[in-house]
Amino acid sequence: MIELPGGKVALRDEGLGASWVVEVAPFRLAACAVTRAEYDGGSSALPATDVSWLDAVRFCNALSVREGLVPAYAIVDGDRDGEQVACDWAAGGYRLPSEAEWEYACRTGGPEQRYGPLDEIAWYRDNSGGRVHEVGGKAANRWGFHDLLGNVWEWTWDLHSAAYGPYRVFRGGGAYDPPNACRASSRRKSHPTFHIDDLGFRLARSGH
Repeated sequence: MIELPGGKVALRDEGLGASWVVEVAPFRLAACAVTRAEYDGGSSALPATDVSWLDAVRFCNALSVREGLVPAYAIVDGDRDGEQVACDWAAGGYRLPSEAEWEYACRTGGPEQRYGPLDEIAWYRDNSGGRVHEVGGKAANRWGFHDLLGNVWEWTWDLHSAAYGPYRVFRGGGAYDPPNACRASSRRKSHPTFHIDDLGFRLARSGH
């Protein structure tokens, strides 16, 4: 995982016309999205997809336990909508990034919407051939992160403030999306049980 210093990032919801600034504490983030090999065994370097938000937080906890780390999430049995999931940000275990952390890593602390020419950094509708590709095949940003834009959307921790119900935010654009979706500020939301074939996730941990 790549260690990042703290900093600030300006977020924007283009649909609402709202902007806000978030302080980001030091954290660690995986260079690539979780792969099928990491998620369910085998040898595939394709990103794990068809993964709901609830599936992702359960995987984070299971991986933490397997590696002897304190799990970040408290998950309540029978909480089918994920409304009662709580995150301990001081825990050492794996978790989803906040959307502020995700965007901070994508922008490498700067204002740019993209970290290079789109065809060089992202699989999207015009170059993906209508399929998701193995992780790490496109150029990384200057902090070493691959595929933050394009290939698969990535779940974040955050609730979407404008949604009714426990809708969670996902970021980054996917292999089937037009160029406009593959920008640092592009954000979508869905129910924690939602899963599709170009939606995955990336691992984070708190602190250095």
